Amino acid sequence: MCNLYRLEKAPDAIIGLIRAMGTTVGFPEGVPNFQPRDIRISERAPILRAAFAEPGAVELVERRWSWPGPGGKPVFNFRGEGRRFAPDERCVILSDGFYEFTAPADPKAKRKDRWLFTWPGENPDHSWFGIAGIVRADPHVGEAFTMLTCPPGADVVPYHNRQVVLLSPAQCLGWLDPARAAEEFVGPLPEGTLAVARA
Repeated sequence: MCNLYRLEKAPDAIIGLIRAMGTTVGFPEGVPNFQPRDIRISERAPILRAAFAEPGAVELVERRWSWPGPGGKPVFNFRGEGRRFAPDERCVILSDGFYEFTAPADPKAKRKDRWLFTWPGENPDHSWFGIAGIVRADPHVGEAFTMLTCPPGADVVPYHNRQVVLLSPAQCLGWLDPARAAEEFVGPLPEGTLAVARA
């Protein structure tokens, strides 16, 4: 399961691309001051969510990745298939890469091999993508998000038996549209969509 992802593209650049698609973006808590980096469980990171006060608009806020589960372990991934998600709990986690880990090729190595997955797309505007997520309020950590997962596509199968639900820039807005059903988006990508490299 994905326990580390990357956002190197500045959020303001992503906002510019979203606005170019004709969508209004609001900042109810101010413009986040976010440095490009790898994002780890329990850290705060930028997400998009629907701005229900203005139909069709979205908001950019920062929230914690994961909330504590019943046994205390962080809920950072959440099975997506076969479930319904209310429009007001859906969010888009901004990303330009995510990592998976495998047993080291060198049996003497102490650390697992790390693999970076990116979605090159067919044009420069596809230098970022979304990960489908949900937001929930927790009495201990406040509002937090988790990533939805699904069975792996062919690009991910050699590295893990699950994968995060990935959204193209256009699909990000669809995922936040209250008129769209969650099952439209929860599934793997076609073979050859993702690029993978040892990180």
